Amino acid sequence: MQEAVTFDSDGLTLSGVIHVPDAYCGEPLPAFIVCHGFVGSKDESHAQIQAEMMESFGYVALRFDFRSCGESEGERGQVRCFDQVADAKNALSGLAKRPEVNPERIGITGHSFGAAVSVYTAGVDSRVACCLSSCGWGNGERKFRGQHPTEASWNKFMGILEDGRRHKQATGESLWMSRFDAVPIPEALRKNLSPKAIMEIPTETAWSMMNFRADDVVANIAPRPLLLFHTANDTITPTIESVRMFEKAGHPTELMLIDTTAHFPLAPADAPRTKAMMKGWLDKFFPSPLGQ
Repeated sequence: MQEAVTFDSDGLTLSGVIHVPDAYCGEPLPAFIVCHGFVGSKDESHAQIQAEMMESFGYVALRFDFRSCGESEGERGQVRCFDQVADAKNALSGLAKRPEVNPERIGITGHSFGAAVSVYTAGVDSRVACCLSSCGWGNGERKFRGQHPTEASWNKFMGILEDGRRHKQATGESLWMSRFDAVPIPEALRKNLSPKAIMEIPTETAWSMMNFRADDVVANIAPRPLLLFHTANDTITPTIESVRMFEKAGHPTELMLIDTTAHFPLAPADAPRTKAMMKGWLDKFFPSPLGQ
Protein backbone atom coordinates (compact mmCIF):
# COMPACT_ATOMS: atom_id res chain seq x y z
CA MET A 1 0.00 0.00 0.00
CA GLN A 2 1.18 3.51 -0.79
CA GLU A 3 -0.41 6.68 0.55
CA ALA A 4 0.40 10.29 -0.30
CA VAL A 5 0.92 12.35 2.86
CA THR A 6 2.07 15.79 3.93
CA PHE A 7 3.69 17.02 7.15
CA ASP A 8 4.91 20.30 8.59
CA SER A 9 8.58 21.26 8.88
CA ASP A 10 9.40 24.73 10.21
CA GLY A 11 6.13 26.08 8.85
CA LEU A 12 6.54 24.52 5.40
CA THR A 13 4.39 21.71 4.06
CA LEU A 14 6.47 18.79 2.86
CA SER A 15 5.21 16.09 0.53
CA GLY A 16 5.74 12.38 1.14
CA VAL A 17 4.58 8.87 0.35
CA ILE A 18 4.03 6.20 3.01
CA HIS A 19 4.70 2.57 2.07
CA VAL A 20 3.02 -0.15 4.17
CA PRO A 21 3.75 -3.85 3.52
CA ASP A 22 0.84 -5.84 2.18
CA ALA A 23 1.32 -8.35 5.02
CA TYR A 24 0.68 -5.69 7.69
CA CYS A 25 -1.99 -7.11 10.01
CA GLY A 26 -2.41 -4.48 12.71
CA GLU A 27 0.71 -4.94 14.83
CA PRO A 28 3.03 -1.91 14.71
CA LEU A 29 6.08 -2.44 12.49
CA PRO A 30 9.59 -1.04 12.39
CA ALA A 31 9.93 1.75 9.87
CA PHE A 32 12.40 3.81 7.84
CA ILE A 33 12.55 7.43 6.79
CA VAL A 34 14.05 7.59 3.28
CA CYS A 35 16.03 10.70 2.31
CA HIS A 36 16.60 11.50 -1.36
CA GLY A 37 19.90 12.66 -2.84
CA PHE A 38 21.35 16.00 -3.95
CA VAL A 39 18.51 18.35 -5.02
CA GLY A 40 16.63 15.22 -6.03
CA SER A 41 13.14 13.88 -5.53
CA LYS A 42 11.25 11.22 -3.63
CA ASP A 43 9.79 10.07 -6.97
CA GLU A 44 11.35 8.13 -9.87
CA SER A 45 14.61 8.05 -7.97
CA HIS A 46 16.96 5.99 -5.83
CA ALA A 47 14.81 7.12 -2.88
CA GLN A 48 11.73 5.50 -4.37
CA ILE A 49 13.71 2.32 -5.04
CA GLN A 50 14.93 2.34 -1.42
CA ALA A 51 11.41 2.86 -0.04
CA GLU A 52 9.97 0.06 -2.17
CA MET A 53 12.85 -2.15 -1.07
CA MET A 54 12.17 -1.47 2.61
CA GLU A 55 8.47 -2.17 2.08
CA SER A 56 9.34 -5.51 0.45
CA PHE A 57 11.58 -6.32 3.44
CA GLY A 58 8.66 -5.81 5.85
CA TYR A 59 9.16 -2.20 7.00
CA VAL A 60 6.90 0.81 6.78
CA ALA A 61 8.74 3.49 4.80
CA LEU A 62 8.30 7.22 4.34
CA ARG A 63 9.99 8.80 1.33
CA PHE A 64 9.61 12.55 1.15
CA ASP A 65 10.77 15.64 -0.67
CA PHE A 66 13.03 17.91 1.34
CA ARG A 67 12.00 21.56 1.44
CA SER A 68 12.69 23.38 -1.84
CA CYS A 69 12.68 20.07 -3.74
CA GLY A 70 10.06 18.06 -5.59
CA GLU A 71 6.50 18.73 -4.45
CA SER A 72 7.42 20.27 -1.09
CA GLU A 73 7.17 23.95 -0.25
CA GLY A 74 10.19 26.23 -0.15
CA GLU A 75 12.01 28.25 -2.79
CA ARG A 76 13.04 25.71 -5.38
CA GLY A 77 16.71 24.74 -5.19
CA GLN A 78 17.50 26.76 -2.05
CA VAL A 79 18.81 23.72 -0.19
CA ARG A 80 20.72 23.93 3.10
CA CYS A 81 22.11 20.90 4.92
CA PHE A 82 20.87 21.72 8.40
CA ASP A 83 17.40 22.50 7.04
CA GLN A 84 17.38 18.98 5.64
CA VAL A 85 18.33 17.58 9.04
CA ALA A 86 15.37 19.48 10.50
CA ASP A 87 13.12 18.05 7.78
CA ALA A 88 14.29 14.51 8.55
CA LYS A 89 13.62 14.99 12.26
CA ASN A 90 10.14 16.33 11.51
CA ALA A 91 9.52 13.39 9.17
CA LEU A 92 10.38 11.08 12.07
CA SER A 93 7.94 12.91 14.34
CA GLY A 94 5.17 12.47 11.80
CA LEU A 95 5.96 8.84 11.07
CA ALA A 96 6.01 8.00 14.78
CA LYS A 97 2.32 8.93 15.01
CA ARG A 98 1.21 6.42 12.39
CA PRO A 99 -0.70 3.43 13.81
CA GLU A 100 1.26 1.06 11.56
CA VAL A 101 4.57 2.14 13.10
CA ASN A 102 6.41 1.18 16.28
CA PRO A 103 7.70 4.63 17.36
CA GLU A 104 10.64 3.07 19.20
CA ARG A 105 11.90 1.36 16.03
CA ILE A 106 12.24 4.00 13.35
CA GLY A 107 15.41 3.95 11.28
CA ILE A 108 16.71 6.35 8.66
CA THR A 109 18.29 5.72 5.29
CA GLY A 110 19.28 7.74 2.28
CA HIS A 111 21.47 7.85 -0.76
CA SER A 112 24.41 10.20 -1.42
CA PHE A 113 23.51 13.63 0.04
CA GLY A 114 20.52 11.91 1.68
CA ALA A 115 22.91 9.45 3.28
CA ALA A 116 25.00 12.28 4.75
CA VAL A 117 21.82 13.83 6.15
CA SER A 118 20.76 10.44 7.50
CA VAL A 119 24.04 9.90 9.36
CA TYR A 120 23.99 13.42 10.77
CA THR A 121 20.35 13.10 11.87
CA ALA A 122 21.01 9.77 13.57
CA GLY A 123 24.02 11.34 15.29
CA VAL A 124 22.01 14.21 16.80
CA ASP A 125 18.59 12.59 17.37
CA SER A 126 18.48 9.61 19.72
CA ARG A 127 15.00 8.67 18.49
CA VAL A 128 16.60 7.21 15.35
CA ALA A 129 16.94 3.49 16.03
CA CYS A 130 19.06 2.45 13.04
CA CYS A 131 20.94 4.09 10.16
CA LEU A 132 21.71 2.71 6.69
CA SER A 133 23.89 5.05 4.63
CA SER A 134 24.24 4.43 0.87
CA CYS A 135 27.20 6.19 -0.79
CA GLY A 136 27.21 8.97 1.77
CA TRP A 137 29.84 11.44 2.91
CA GLY A 138 31.19 12.66 6.20
CA ASN A 139 33.08 15.87 5.46
CA GLY A 140 31.85 18.32 2.85
CA GLU A 141 35.17 19.96 2.02
CA ARG A 142 36.98 16.61 1.80
CA LYS A 143 34.19 15.29 -0.44
CA PHE A 144 34.38 18.30 -2.77
CA ARG A 145 38.17 17.99 -2.99
CA GLY A 146 37.73 14.36 -4.04
CA GLN A 147 35.15 15.39 -6.62
CA HIS A 148 37.46 18.12 -8.00
CA PRO A 149 40.82 16.33 -7.70
CA THR A 150 43.04 18.46 -9.93
CA GLU A 151 44.28 21.92 -9.08
CA ALA A 152 42.54 23.35 -12.13
CA SER A 153 39.16 21.77 -11.32
CA TRP A 154 39.39 22.78 -7.64
CA ASN A 155 40.26 26.37 -8.55
CA LYS A 156 37.37 26.52 -11.01
CA PHE A 157 34.94 25.21 -8.40
CA MET A 158 36.12 27.56 -5.68
CA GLY A 159 36.11 30.45 -8.15
CA ILE A 160 32.41 29.87 -8.81
CA LEU A 161 31.70 29.76 -5.05
CA GLU A 162 33.67 32.96 -4.39
CA ASP A 163 31.88 34.70 -7.27
CA GLY A 164 28.62 33.63 -5.66
CA ARG A 165 29.65 35.03 -2.29
CA ARG A 166 30.56 38.40 -3.83
CA HIS A 167 27.37 38.48 -5.92
CA LYS A 168 25.24 37.82 -2.85
CA GLN A 169 26.99 40.57 -0.88
CA ALA A 170 26.64 43.06 -3.72
CA THR A 171 23.07 42.33 -4.84
CA GLY A 172 21.39 40.29 -2.11
CA GLU A 173 20.55 37.72 -4.78
CA SER A 174 21.85 34.20 -5.29
CA LEU A 175 24.24 33.31 -8.09
CA TRP A 176 23.21 30.00 -9.65
CA MET A 177 25.48 27.25 -10.90
CA SER A 178 25.02 23.92 -12.67
CA ARG A 179 24.62 20.99 -10.31
CA PHE A 180 27.35 19.27 -12.33
CA ASP A 181 29.81 22.09 -11.60
CA ALA A 182 29.27 21.29 -7.91
CA VAL A 183 29.02 17.50 -8.14
CA PRO A 184 30.44 16.17 -11.43
CA ILE A 185 28.64 13.09 -12.78
CA PRO A 186 29.91 11.24 -15.86
CA GLU A 187 27.43 11.39 -18.73
CA ALA A 188 26.92 7.62 -18.70
CA LEU A 189 25.72 7.68 -15.08
CA ARG A 190 23.31 10.61 -15.36
CA LYS A 191 20.52 8.28 -16.48
CA ASN A 192 20.32 7.15 -12.84
CA LEU A 193 19.20 10.61 -11.70
CA SER A 194 15.52 11.30 -11.13
CA PRO A 195 13.94 13.14 -14.06
CA LYS A 196 12.53 15.45 -11.37
CA ALA A 197 15.96 16.39 -10.03
CA ILE A 198 16.96 20.06 -10.02
CA MET A 199 19.66 21.00 -12.52
CA GLU A 200 20.85 24.31 -11.05
CA ILE A 201 21.65 25.31 -7.47
CA PRO A 202 22.55 28.57 -5.72
CA THR A 203 26.17 28.79 -4.66
CA GLU A 204 24.92 29.02 -1.07
CA THR A 205 23.88 25.37 -1.34
CA ALA A 206 27.45 24.35 -2.18
CA TRP A 207 28.80 26.46 0.70
CA SER A 208 26.32 24.72 3.01
CA MET A 209 27.61 21.34 1.87
CA MET A 210 31.21 22.48 2.25
CA ASN A 211 30.63 23.10 5.95
CA PHE A 212 28.56 19.97 6.68
CA ARG A 213 30.36 17.20 8.58
CA ALA A 214 28.56 14.02 9.53
CA ASP A 215 32.02 12.89 10.69
CA ASP A 216 31.56 15.10 13.73
CA VAL A 217 28.55 13.16 15.04
CA VAL A 218 28.80 9.65 13.55
CA ALA A 219 30.31 8.25 16.78
CA ASN A 220 27.15 9.30 18.64
CA ILE A 221 25.06 6.73 16.76
CA ALA A 222 26.50 3.78 18.74
CA PRO A 223 25.20 1.55 20.23
CA ARG A 224 22.46 1.88 17.61
CA PRO A 225 23.34 -0.08 14.43
CA LEU A 226 24.93 1.69 11.44
CA LEU A 227 25.61 0.31 7.95
CA LEU A 228 27.93 2.28 5.66
CA PHE A 229 27.26 0.89 2.18
CA HIS A 230 29.32 2.29 -0.69
CA THR A 231 30.27 1.37 -4.23
CA ALA A 232 33.97 0.72 -4.71
CA ASN A 233 35.80 3.24 -6.88
CA ASP A 234 32.84 5.62 -6.68
CA THR A 235 33.39 8.35 -9.27
CA ILE A 236 30.71 10.67 -7.84
CA THR A 237 30.98 10.56 -4.04
CA PRO A 238 34.47 9.26 -3.23
CA THR A 239 34.41 5.83 -1.59
CA ILE A 240 36.88 7.04 1.03
CA GLU A 241 34.07 9.09 2.61
CA SER A 242 32.41 5.98 4.03
CA VAL A 243 35.79 4.57 5.06
CA ARG A 244 36.55 7.73 7.05
CA MET A 245 33.14 7.61 8.76
CA PHE A 246 33.72 3.96 9.63
CA GLU A 247 36.99 4.90 11.30
CA LYS A 248 35.16 7.38 13.54
CA ALA A 249 32.04 5.30 14.24
CA GLY A 250 31.33 3.21 17.31
CA HIS A 251 29.81 -0.26 17.27
CA PRO A 252 27.86 -2.02 15.93
CA THR A 253 28.92 -0.55 12.58
CA GLU A 254 29.64 -2.37 9.34
CA LEU A 255 31.28 -1.09 6.17
CA MET A 256 30.39 -2.75 2.86
CA LEU A 257 32.31 -1.74 -0.28
CA ILE A 258 30.66 -3.22 -3.35
CA ASP A 259 32.21 -3.56 -6.81
CA THR A 260 29.21 -2.52 -8.89
CA THR A 261 27.73 0.45 -10.79
CA ALA A 262 29.52 3.52 -9.46
CA HIS A 263 27.42 5.46 -6.93
CA PHE A 264 24.12 3.73 -7.78
CA PRO A 265 24.15 0.35 -6.00
CA LEU A 266 20.45 -0.26 -6.63
CA ALA A 267 20.73 0.17 -10.40
CA PRO A 268 18.71 -2.63 -12.05
CA ALA A 269 21.62 -4.86 -13.02
CA ASP A 270 23.04 -4.79 -9.49
CA ALA A 271 19.93 -4.62 -7.31
CA PRO A 272 19.34 -8.36 -6.76
CA ARG A 273 22.76 -8.76 -5.12
CA THR A 274 22.94 -5.42 -3.30
CA LYS A 275 19.41 -5.73 -1.91
CA ALA A 276 20.25 -9.19 -0.57
CA MET A 277 23.32 -7.78 1.19
CA MET A 278 21.31 -5.00 2.79
CA LYS A 279 18.57 -7.40 3.84
CA GLY A 280 21.10 -9.74 5.43
CA TRP A 281 22.43 -6.87 7.53
CA LEU A 282 18.95 -5.68 8.50
CA ASP A 283 17.86 -9.20 9.47
CA LYS A 284 20.72 -9.33 11.95
CA PHE A 285 20.76 -5.81 13.36
CA PHE A 286 17.25 -4.35 12.84
CA PRO A 287 14.85 -7.15 11.87
CA SER A 288 11.23 -6.80 10.86
CA PRO A 289 8.79 -9.52 11.98
CA LEU A 290 7.55 -9.62 8.38
CA GLY A 291 11.01 -9.94 6.88
CA GLN A 292 11.83 -13.53 7.74
